[in-house]
Amino acid sequence: MARLHGRRCSRPRVLSRNSCSAKAYSANLHNSWFNFLVSALLLTCFVLQPPAHAQTNVNDVHVQPREVAKAKTEVVSAETSSTPNLNTRIRPLKVDVDLVLVPVTITDPLNRLVTGLEKENFELYEGGTKEQIKTFSSEDAPVSLGVIFDSSGSMASKMDRAKDAVVEFFKTANPADEFFMITFSDEPELISDFTSSVDDVQSKLVFAVPRKRTALLDAIYMGISKMRQARYPKKALLIISDGGDNHSRYTENEIKSMVKEADVMIYAIGIYDRYFQSEEERLGPQLLAEITELTGGRAFTVENPNDLGDVATKIGVELRNQYVLGYRPNNVVRDGKWRKIKVKLLPPKGLPPLRVYARTGYYAPEE
Repeated sequence: MARLHGRRCSRPRVLSRNSCSAKAYSANLHNSWFNFLVSALLLTCFVLQPPAHAQTNVNDVHVQPREVAKAKTEVVSAETSSTPNLNTRIRPLKVDVDLVLVPVTITDPLNRLVTGLEKENFELYEGGTKEQIKTFSSEDAPVSLGVIFDSSGSMASKMDRAKDAVVEFFKTANPADEFFMITFSDEPELISDFTSSVDDVQSKLVFAVPRKRTALLDAIYMGISKMRQARYPKKALLIISDGGDNHSRYTENEIKSMVKEADVMIYAIGIYDRYFQSEEERLGPQLLAEITELTGGRAFTVENPNDLGDVATKIGVELRNQYVLGYRPNNVVRDGKWRKIKVKLLPPKGLPPLRVYARTGYYAPEE
C-alpha cells in the first residue's frame, strides 16, 4: 500500500458564538463550512491522483502485452524454466522435431580420436531399420557445457588437482561456448549460472572446499535440469568425482531414466583410490560408466591425480571433433516410446578396428 507524503491539512476553524453577533456568526459559520468542503475536495484529489515523477516519457506504455503462444514443438512447462528444487519431479525436456541429431565419436585401439571420415563411412539404424542420413557435419559448433564438481570430504587430497583439471578443460573451449558449474557434497549447489566467461566460473571454483558426504545423483539431476535453459543444441556435462553416491535423494534408476530422455552428452572423470573404502565407492566406476554410455559420452578412470589435466583436455578436444549425423525417422508414429539407435561404421581400408561412441536412443514425441 502506497504511503501518502505531504503536509497535514488543518481542520476548518469554527468561531465561538460569544465572539461575534448572530449574523456574523452565521456568515462565519457558512464560510467555515465552505472552507471545510473545499479542503475536503482538495484532499480527495490529492489522494486519488497518481504519484508524480520527475519526467514522463510519452513512449512509456503501461499496458501488459498479450502473451504470445509458444511454439508447439516445445512442451516444457513454465515451472521448469529455472533450476528446480530436488523434491520436484519434472519430466525432462522433449522437443517434437522431425530431424534426429546423433553426435558420434570414433577412437582407435589406443583410444585416440579418429577424424577425417566422411558421410559414406557411416550407417545408422533405428530399431533395426536402416535410416537415410540427411545431414552430416564435423564442425566445431558452440556447446552449452556444465561442470559437476565433487567437493565432498573424500576429495581433500585431490581438490587442487581437480580444480586444475577444470582449468585445462576450459582451455579447449570455443569463444562462443557457455558454461555453468555445480559443486556437490551433501547436496548440489549451483555456484555459477550460464556465462560465456571462463574467468567467472573459475573464480567461483576457488571457494570450493572439501566437506561432508557425496550426493552425486542429485547433482546430475540438477545439471540435466539446468540444461533446459541452454542456448545451443549441442549440450554436455562433465562430472569430476572420486567415488560413488552415498547421500542422494534420487535413485540410480531414476537418474538413468532421466538421462535417457535428456538430449545431453555426459562425460566423467573418476578419481579413484587403489583400495575402495565402501561399497558405494566400489560401485562408483560402474555407475559413471553406465550413465555416460547412455548419452554417447565416456567415463575416464584416473588413479594418479597428476593425470587429471591431460584427461580433461582430451575430453574437451573430443567434444570439438565429433561427427553429427542427422536423419528423419521412417517410423513416424508419435507414441512417446523409446527408439533404439545404432551407428555402424564402414571404415576406409587399412585402418585398425575402431570404436564408436554414440547415444543409444531417444524418446519419440507424443501427440
